[in-house]
Amino acid sequence: MAGLNSQVLHPHSKSSFPVYSTAIALEEEALREMGLIGESMDSIKTLQIRSTLSQAATLGMIVASALMIWKGLICITGSSSPVVVVLSGSMEPGFKRGDILFLRMTKDPIRTGEIVVFNVDGKDIPIVHRVIEVHERQDNGEVDVLTKGDHNPKDDRFLYPYGQLWLQRHHIMGRAVGFLPYVGWVTIIMTEKPIVKYILIGVMALLFITSKE
Repeated sequence: MAGLNSQVLHPHSKSSFPVYSTAIALEEEALREMGLIGESMDSIKTLQIRSTLSQAATLGMIVASALMIWKGLICITGSSSPVVVVLSGSMEPGFKRGDILFLRMTKDPIRTGEIVVFNVDGKDIPIVHRVIEVHERQDNGEVDVLTKGDHNPKDDRFLYPYGQLWLQRHHIMGRAVGFLPYVGWVTIIMTEKPIVKYILIGVMALLFITSKE
């Protein structure tokens, strides 16, 4: 229209260069920032992997140390199970359910009155009872042992396999040389109520992970 002085800025005119350059600079800055964010995410992932591996290695060392201590106790005490938990009241009042017994096995002859832990064929759980009678065989000098729980009315022959009247030395895991009262209740509860065991394992794992963060 006449009287109006319309001006059009050509995209290739010199006046458009500052705007174009600014846009490129902003785009490059955005790309740099995205690159920095990507590098930061990669660094975080690497740190998380290293932390997880470190925690797994620490847990493995704890388990390995516990196994080494257990094997060491076996060698020192001469017993295949140096520590056992009393699971019944058959030895009351001397030992109560939940007490922990420390065992030792030597080559010394087994004597009447000693408290021993033994296994019998067909039963997985060891038994803690007192030796009430010892019989030495004349032909080979081997010692046969009869046991009884202090709180039980009769001897243990009803616990032995059918036809077995005595225990031999290979049945006996060790002699009781010490005890801690009631400490074994944790083991009893976890055995009788597995859900408690899983909860405790979960809590310990959570505490272990959070302590490393």
